[in-house]
Amino acid sequence: MFDCCRIIGILILGFTGINSISAEPLRIVSYNVENLFYPKHDSIMADTVWMEKDDWEWTPEGERKWSFTRYYRKVENIARVLTNIGEWEGVDIAGLQEVENAACLRRLCYTLRRGEYDFVHYESPDPRGIDVALVYKKARVDTIRTKKLSPTRCCKEGEWVTRDILYVCARIDKRDTVHLFVCHLPSQRGGAAESEWKRTAVKQVLQRAVDSVYTIEPEAKIIVMGDMNSEPKEDLTGLKNKMLVIMANGKRTNSGSKGTHKYQGRWSCLDQFYVSQAIDSICTANIYDAEWIQEPDEKYLGLKPKRTYIGFQYQKDGYSDHLPIVLMMNE
Repeated sequence: MFDCCRIIGILILGFTGINSISAEPLRIVSYNVENLFYPKHDSIMADTVWMEKDDWEWTPEGERKWSFTRYYRKVENIARVLTNIGEWEGVDIAGLQEVENAACLRRLCYTLRRGEYDFVHYESPDPRGIDVALVYKKARVDTIRTKKLSPTRCCKEGEWVTRDILYVCARIDKRDTVHLFVCHLPSQRGGAAESEWKRTAVKQVLQRAVDSVYTIEPEAKIIVMGDMNSEPKEDLTGLKNKMLVIMANGKRTNSGSKGTHKYQGRWSCLDQFYVSQAIDSICTANIYDAEWIQEPDEKYLGLKPKRTYIGFQYQKDGYSDHLPIVLMMNE
């Protein structure tokens, strides 16, 4: 049995007891970048098993004619979003979902600000090859320990596999220790109710990891981020879902409805931040809803996120089918 508690406990042992928060606000972004694929068929070694990715669609020979020109443009567009969110200072941390491999992340870091960013990434057993990753500004963030947590190993439902959870223990401004988890939970394919057990299985692994951090460090500063593929809930013990505050306050996007993802005219807040009690009062979250990363929704009215593809029709100035979310951690 995969023992998340034991692994996380080992990772954080010896890095507790640093309680000060930097005077400079920490800007954290979570962004599902939608199909950031490297335009070449790939195979990987995932959990000691050699796996062929089902990524032919995202190659020059595939249905989408995914070329290096289109790939470079996609990376530049994602970098533009992150740069605008960060303004002059840039974002400090970005938890990303739907990134295929390290090559994509190296290109993104180079495009953002050459030499200023690095990343953490592990290959996961997702059949399409899309993973989660953490991009961070090296001047402010030092990674202490990193680990991937595999919900697939804990699953007893036959051949079902899913993306790993990324855990990063980091030190901010060489003073404060923060525990970061980046997630991309299973989709609602087949129906929200019918697929809920998959998301529950992943959250059980996440909960055990969070609990193990608290066991070692009761006042731990924990941030969970990612595409949860469901509406915000208070369903992780010891953590507060910051997106519930946005919904309770009635904050709306430029389209007139609140959310980060729009499907058949309905907005959902799939992308979320959870934080521990130790930092809840100094953290504020919002949805980055700039009009230039959206487009008119001609069928359902209002606006919708501007995607790279509408069906198989390529849009060179498209970004993602999700809006990014931003967490500001202040002193």
